[in-house]
Amino acid sequence: MRKNNSFVFKVISAQCGDMPVRDRLLATSVAVLWGINFLAIHATLEHFPPLFAGALRFVVIAVPTLLLVPRPQVPLRWLIGYGLGFGTGQFAFLFVGMHAGMPTGLASLVLQASAPFTVLLGWLLLGEKLSWRAVTGILLAVGGMAAIAWRRAEYAAVLPVLLTVLAALSWAIGNLCSRKALEGRPDVNPLHVMLWMCIVPPVPLYALSVIFEGPAAGWQALTTVATPSGWLALAGLAYIVLAATITGTGIWTALMRRNPATAVAPFSLLVPIVGMTSAMIVLGEQPSVVELVAGAVVITGVLLGSLPGRKKVQTPTVDAEALEPAPQR
Repeated sequence: MRKNNSFVFKVISAQCGDMPVRDRLLATSVAVLWGINFLAIHATLEHFPPLFAGALRFVVIAVPTLLLVPRPQVPLRWLIGYGLGFGTGQFAFLFVGMHAGMPTGLASLVLQASAPFTVLLGWLLLGEKLSWRAVTGILLAVGGMAAIAWRRAEYAAVLPVLLTVLAALSWAIGNLCSRKALEGRPDVNPLHVMLWMCIVPPVPLYALSVIFEGPAAGWQALTTVATPSGWLALAGLAYIVLAATITGTGIWTALMRRNPATAVAPFSLLVPIVGMTSAMIVLGEQPSVVELVAGAVVITGVLLGSLPGRKKVQTPTVDAEALEPAPQR
């Protein structure tokens, strides 16, 4: 894993080019915020039912958004699709998967498959071009996740891995809807679109909670927040909302506005490194050698599948007559 970390840092250094040192530090800090976010999710799920926790996470953002943030002028269908994919699907599958036994560190890793999934869905649904490097990256990422699932199947714990993969796929669907919402609208603030997306998930997530967790489970958890696990869960929820979502996404959006996407995007590869390392330190999680190797394969696949290919250098055409020696006078 250490060698893979070194590889990731070298790639980031090569891609960020002329990106100011301040922006590099900000991008790194966002990756740290998002990596530690998985510990906050773990703490929240120790007290709240997973689907109810997802609904609660978005309600906390949706209410002030409705009151304070003007609605972005984007097509409603893409805004709803963004909310159903990125918000509802991703967090329903992720929270249930982690509640069912998906290790916190591995969750931060497998979720990064959203990047090659986005490229694949862009090819299937939007007719975008798919390079051989992207195909290789997708195959590597899928192979790495299959190896992790196979390893987890030895402990009868393959379902949490599959749920986390579905979370990554849902994130990819949300990415496409977000892209379509912002397409041809340079004046729209992407952060406002993200905040208004948060208005969509509370109702479907709460409905799922009532169906699968029971109508009283979430409210009972709320009535017992004045306990050590309750306070820790509230702290985790506050971190998810304030640090990871509002602060992290706000900084990331600003970085994407003033730097090329190819310079900023590779910093997201630090998220699973921070997530797995923090889970090892705080929770004592110890991934197996197979999972570490498979994790390195997934990160490599994400890198190949999400970064743009090299632009072909066009050789200037030269008039053959211009190469002939000029007549002597």
